[in-house]
Amino acid sequence: MNSETKALVLCSGGVDSTTLLAMAVEEYGAANVFTLSISYGQKHEREIEAAQAVAAHYGVQQRFLNLAAIFADSHCALLAHSDEAIPASTYAEQQDAGDGGPVSTYVPFRNGLFLSSAASMALSLECSVVYYGAHHDDVAGNAYPDCSLEFVEAMNRAIVEGTGGELRLEAPFVTWSKADIVRRGLELSVPYELTWSCYEGGETPCGTCATCLDRASAFAANSTEDPALG
Repeated sequence: MNSETKALVLCSGGVDSTTLLAMAVEEYGAANVFTLSISYGQKHEREIEAAQAVAAHYGVQQRFLNLAAIFADSHCALLAHSDEAIPASTYAEQQDAGDGGPVSTYVPFRNGLFLSSAASMALSLECSVVYYGAHHDDVAGNAYPDCSLEFVEAMNRAIVEGTGGELRLEAPFVTWSKADIVRRGLELSVPYELTWSCYEGGETPCGTCATCLDRASAFAANSTEDPALG
């Protein structure tokens, strides 16, 4: 365990960021890990509630930001003010049906904004690393361009340069599949029953949105029942 380094983990309360949090706690110890959870005007609060539950489970300090005003003019289907329906299909199917550009649930440069905010906060908290849970499946062609390896490398360069080398970005899952992430999380006994992935609100996941479908496939690939559905 490296007790000299402090880390800030962007935590949405989903599978990927919760697994990343578990890895950071294993590496640095809970006392040296912070989470940042961001509201952006999404349709529901379930993911923020999940992020709170996860942070409490690991005993880490949690910070919050509300950046909803920045997306007030966006028509992204994930946002509360949008009347666009969330597609009931995989990202690949959405890409095939469209023009190959970002999907309707892409929030404009959201992750760039999140990482910039996280970098500023991380410096104030005397952290030397920001963790970001983007993974390869989210790119899905060009579905979420701010999850790509190229984006991560560019953001790391900007963060290193913009902080005088005091801070770096790490995204260890950027070349992994979601099944790979679940496999690692199962090794770490991640409490996936506390997590929330669904784009819809409600008491139970919809099971038909792209992130629900990806999550189901990831657990199936590991021959494991999703504990959140139990």
